Amino acid sequence: MTIGIAGAGSIGVAMAVVFARAGHAVRCWDPYPDARRRAATDLDDRLARLHDGGLLDEEPGAVSGRVSFVGELESAVVDARLVQECAPERLDVKQSLYARLAELTGPGVPLASSSSALRAGLLADGSPAAERILVAHPANPPYLLPVIELVPSTVTDPSVTRTAAELYAAAGLHPIALHREVEGFVFNRLQGAVLREAYCLVRDGVVDVADLDAVVTLGLGRRWSVIGPFETVDLNTRGGIEAHAEKMGPAYERMGRERGQHDPWTPDLVATVAAQRRAELPLEDWDRRVAWRDERLIERARADAVTAAVHSRTAP
Repeated sequence: MTIGIAGAGSIGVAMAVVFARAGHAVRCWDPYPDARRRAATDLDDRLARLHDGGLLDEEPGAVSGRVSFVGELESAVVDARLVQECAPERLDVKQSLYARLAELTGPGVPLASSSSALRAGLLADGSPAAERILVAHPANPPYLLPVIELVPSTVTDPSVTRTAAELYAAAGLHPIALHREVEGFVFNRLQGAVLREAYCLVRDGVVDVADLDAVVTLGLGRRWSVIGPFETVDLNTRGGIEAHAEKMGPAYERMGRERGQHDPWTPDLVATVAAQRRAELPLEDWDRRVAWRDERLIERARADAVTAAVHSRTAP
């Protein structure tokens, strides 16, 4: 099938990699010839790196051959099964683009925005294709970080969201369906929370930038590459989420209050999170999962050690 991409910037190229690697024909539109030339070069560069890393099943040329860069929007989206909008993060630009896409695409074709923060309801406001507009926010780069957040507006047709989810999943991405619209979605709100605290810690003279990054890359990031925040604290404390919240909840509440944020972990909220975790992992399996976590971290540590050894031998 054909996938249309509107915008040949870094995310447009990255999504072209995702869909072309999955075997689809991709037509990527950008009105600027220089942008199209740069995008073609970037595409070849990314595919070459994936091939060198053993993450491409075909020769790079075979994959890039399925991607074309065009200067007319109509030629990019005609007969497209999905359109991935990757225009600049400006509401007026995106709304103008959706007005054209509404005319150029047929019923049922998802019009999915790669927006990092703009809500689908804003993008769809006044559009005759409002029921086909949703946010599909990929992690960057999506060909290495396969999560993509799907955020429909209140008027998005559920069948459109389902179609988009099926297409992304078939292309190797992991769609995450958000229950309602919120600025920044989940990925950037989590990232933003860490960044806000990071800036504060540097501002307050607690830590230097390089050392803070080391805390994340050697600690939090290494752990989160295996399990997420909720599973982390669930496995960190025998008894799971509820035991962790009882022990650490007051300290986290004080830390939040220090930053002017008062979001205590109420008993009802803790019970909700605990119930969802226990549905994923019964407490009788807790020891087994802790061992699994440690095995994955051992594998990661071993791989990092091998990489460090290679770099030390090849360093000038």
